[in-house]
Amino acid sequence: MPINFPISPTLNQVYTFGNRTWTWDGTAWVVVPLAGPTGPTGPAGPTGPSGPTVYPSAGVAVSTGTAWNTSLTAPSGALVGTTDTQTLTSKTIEAGTFTNGYTEEVATANTGTAYTIDLANGSVQILTLTGNCTFTFPTATAGRSFILLLKQDGTGSRTVTWPAAVKWPGGTAPTITSTASKADKYIFTADGTNWYGSNAGQNYTV
Repeated sequence: MPINFPISPTLNQVYTFGNRTWTWDGTAWVVVPLAGPTGPTGPAGPTGPSGPTVYPSAGVAVSTGTAWNTSLTAPSGALVGTTDTQTLTSKTIEAGTFTNGYTEEVATANTGTAYTIDLANGSVQILTLTGNCTFTFPTATAGRSFILLLKQDGTGSRTVTWPAAVKWPGGTAPTITSTASKADKYIFTADGTNWYGSNAGQNYTV
């Protein structure tokens, strides 16, 4: 059977007829040899270098000995440093040891005729009576306590009305020092219902 090759072929043009294939080399049609059987597989090449270690995208990476897994959840918020000056909020310290003492936050104010004690401002309250004052205490959350340094101003003879939730030894509130520029010290501790007050010293000169 005659083979009708394309007229005016272009360089490297391929023509197939039956199971044979030719290619135009610019001068003549050249038979493309048939592919032989696949040879045997050659030996494996050398093992490439190990890739980088991949850590979990979240949580604390924990080694299993052969891989890294996430089994711990990282805490939220800022990390606590060993030498940084930081403010910690709503933390529970268990069996803590303070090796260089500690300083309580101090709130200093004049009372006027009515004053609300807010322990968020300090657990040491240094208050100067500038009028006959009626105090309001915070909620008596069990375990909370504070120190009150109660001063008379330069006029003196200011009086105090304590909240009903304040309980005193023997059921009687102490008589505060009325002398001008003198101070008394009181300590209050809550049991969840009441504040229990104690007289820690009176008639200090300030």
